[in-house]
Amino acid sequence: MNPTEPQLNHFKPMPNGYLIDMDGVIYKGSKLIPGAIELVEQLKRLNHPFLFLTNNSERTAKDLVSKLGHLGLKASWKNFYTAAHCTADFLTRQKPVCSAFVIGEGGLLIALQEAGIAFDSIKPDFVVVGEGRSVSFEVIEKAVRLIANGSCLVATNPDTWCPTENGPRPGTGALAALLESATGKKAYYLGKPNPFMFLTARHRLGLRTLQTIMIGDTMETDIRGAVEIGIQAYLVLTGSTKQEDLVNYAYQPTRVLNSVQDLAMELAGAVEPEPELAKAV
Repeated sequence: MNPTEPQLNHFKPMPNGYLIDMDGVIYKGSKLIPGAIELVEQLKRLNHPFLFLTNNSERTAKDLVSKLGHLGLKASWKNFYTAAHCTADFLTRQKPVCSAFVIGEGGLLIALQEAGIAFDSIKPDFVVVGEGRSVSFEVIEKAVRLIANGSCLVATNPDTWCPTENGPRPGTGALAALLESATGKKAYYLGKPNPFMFLTARHRLGLRTLQTIMIGDTMETDIRGAVEIGIQAYLVLTGSTKQEDLVNYAYQPTRVLNSVQDLAMELAGAVEPEPELAKAV
């Protein structure tokens, strides 16, 4: 061997892993965004681990599997990490044996229950606020009194409104703000852009920071959270952020894509990694 010749590096890098926002990236309303199915197919083909990352705490992972299935996109429940999962992870790390008074539905209740968090309406460690459409003033009044008596206020996400096909509706952040105003106590907001959600999701992928890419449509949550923990941030222009909006932010995405179809086409031309390099979620 000629010592002057460069030696080839036979160690190939692990494939990237993706954290993917849903509304505005994968679908809008009740319609898939073009390229969404192709993106997921290419990620599976190339053994790129991925998680759908959503601030919605109302639906379980299996509910979301069903929702995407009706739209024609197949995914496993293991490919979802919601604000409900994030909240359960956070509470059990703060206090392994804890209790909560919960304002929320389905996905949040199940995630907390599966994490072993007890439901308590007398003296809970936490008052947890998530999405829900059946909140009564009686429940809000109860939460105010519990917080006044020492329970900590935690919100699954800071979103003050949620998009629906019929228009916006109040979100978790709006309800948490009501409780903050009534009690004088500040809520701790989980979900995006809280670094805890990004770090925990990245850990679930089993990858390092530089191997992780966030794909989102919202500068205030998806892109900000990614930038703050140092992972790559891909902004798609199919949701809430437009190209001309970027001048309003001190932080910028790593890349700007018209839609996930751009990335799906790139991946379609990629070479499939060797089997030993594949990494599943």
